[in-house]
Amino acid sequence: MGSIYLIRHGQASFGADDYDVLSPTGFRQAQVLGAHLVALGLSFDRCIAGDLFRQRHTAETALAQFTQQGQPTPMLETDPAFNEFDAEAVIRALLPAMLPDEPEALDVMRNAGHNRAEFQRLFALIISRWVGGQHDTPGLQSWLAFAAQVKSGLDSVLDSARPNDRIAVFTSGGTITALLHLITQMPVTQAFELNWQIVNTSLNHLKFRGREVSLASFNSHAHLQLMKAPELITYR
Repeated sequence: MGSIYLIRHGQASFGADDYDVLSPTGFRQAQVLGAHLVALGLSFDRCIAGDLFRQRHTAETALAQFTQQGQPTPMLETDPAFNEFDAEAVIRALLPAMLPDEPEALDVMRNAGHNRAEFQRLFALIISRWVGGQHDTPGLQSWLAFAAQVKSGLDSVLDSARPNDRIAVFTSGGTITALLHLITQMPVTQAFELNWQIVNTSLNHLKFRGREVSLASFNSHAHLQLMKAPELITYR
């Protein structure tokens, strides 16, 4: 059987002007991940990332550890099918209708870095509305369209994969959530409950035979736990 390793990007710059940049912690997480993969003796036949900067930078930083140890790695490919959904666009589209019930929501969202717990609560409510489909907005990618985008990426990988290939896909939490939903058929609301637990640079292992795909492991972050540095275990 072949293997696909879905790897979430390192911690991005939550609350900053540009979220799509690894924080110093995110950069360190990617280095630790790469060193761990080298130590395991794990090699890849293909390495793919979405084309968001935080995804590509995580991949490049982790794979640099292979190069430093004289281990060959394939050239990094990019596929926007593995991009994250546009969370800012979802918030902008769905937040206004929530304001009568959540009058402080706009201020929380504008100062997310200082209101992390409240941001998470509101964001979960917004995502629940988005995946439900009753609040679809013209010009906003729907949950069903996002899931179809992610499925197209997985199908493309499977169509070109050899039976025993080991493939790394550097992506994001929402993308991993969509794949969990598609592969396991768990309800999307349940999949998003798992989403909130996905650690930055965690590994999620899929096994495949042809077009048949199964989940072998979820949210493994032993590489961070072994560092005995709790600050490296982050969720956003």
